[in-house]
Amino acid sequence: MAEGIEVVERNRKARFEFDIEETLEAGLVLEGSEVKSVRQGKASLDGAYCKVDREGEMKIHGMYVKPYEEAGPFGHEPRRTRKLLMHGREIQKWGEKSEREGYTIVPLELYFRDGWAKLKIGLAKGRQKHDKRQAIKEREMERQMEQTKREYNL
Repeated sequence: MAEGIEVVERNRKARFEFDIEETLEAGLVLEGSEVKSVRQGKASLDGAYCKVDREGEMKIHGMYVKPYEEAGPFGHEPRRTRKLLMHGREIQKWGEKSEREGYTIVPLELYFRDGWAKLKIGLAKGRQKHDKRQAIKEREMERQMEQTKREYNL
């Protein structure tokens, strides 16, 4: 883990469901109660995705942030759409690829870098069922090789 980075949530399912071709770090616009809830680790990226809207802004949809109990009635909506902070040319490039070439923009990690909320997003292409099976086979073979190495290095 690099200095100044505090990982809150990883989307492990995304690396299994998709082939990630490119990654990018984006800032995340959060309300005060959301920041406190995320710092406590009460956020989930399951089922979340990113999309460019009509105004040309990249937004994350479906990210869950548990309401902060201390905020009372002034809290936030758990699954609201949140804006991502990126350069305009990056938004345009990724938006075009996701529309034309059949890519999806998926969130991979939610973390704090030097106190600022960041989201690592990936340009991904969906895997077929046989590709997923192949990934499982490779992972199992890797595990067996590591176990064999440990047994012989006793």
